[in-house]
Amino acid sequence: MIDSYKVGRLILSLRQEKHMTQKELADRMNISDKTISKWERGLGCPDVSLLSELSQVLGVHIEKILRGELDSSEQNKGNMKAIRFYVCAGCDNVMTSTGASSLSCCGRIIEPLIPQAENEEHRIAVEEDEDDMFIALQHEMRRDHYITFAAYISYDRLQLVKLYPEQNAEARFSKTHGGTLYIYCNRHGLWKREIMRRRAKGGRPK
Repeated sequence: MIDSYKVGRLILSLRQEKHMTQKELADRMNISDKTISKWERGLGCPDVSLLSELSQVLGVHIEKILRGELDSSEQNKGNMKAIRFYVCAGCDNVMTSTGASSLSCCGRIIEPLIPQAENEEHRIAVEEDEDDMFIALQHEMRRDHYITFAAYISYDRLQLVKLYPEQNAEARFSKTHGGTLYIYCNRHGLWKREIMRRRAKGGRPK
């Protein structure tokens, strides 16, 4: 059952988040501001015919509006260790999030990629110098089978290089003290390799 009060509170919160008045929201949807006021006071819910446009204007999915609440990602606090990768099957757009997110692109809801430990076919060769880390793969880079991106995640930053067919499957990253390398194959998914901290002379990690 839809809770009109919760729906109204959410619409109010999202409208204010976008710095819109009731009239501005109403004008965007070609309805009266009295209708917006009615929704926000919990005296009624948006008609089904208006939900799609309301969803677009407020920037949330329809089901979230009907539930009257958004899922919180507070437990992750934007931690880079919790990063998730998403790739649109329609346009190859690459997206990331550091918390529980619901993303969509080209009209599709996109699920997060599940990383696997590198294998022989997706082995990541790593060369390091004083400041940089160079990675390369012996991998096809045809239009129907190629590495879409390479990324390096450390505790506080993301470095991502978009790759394209007919390029070399290689990338260069600024070196940090340990992290995780990711590469994405458009046929076989997401692969990763852990990069350990280099040890100092005394045997302790730098």
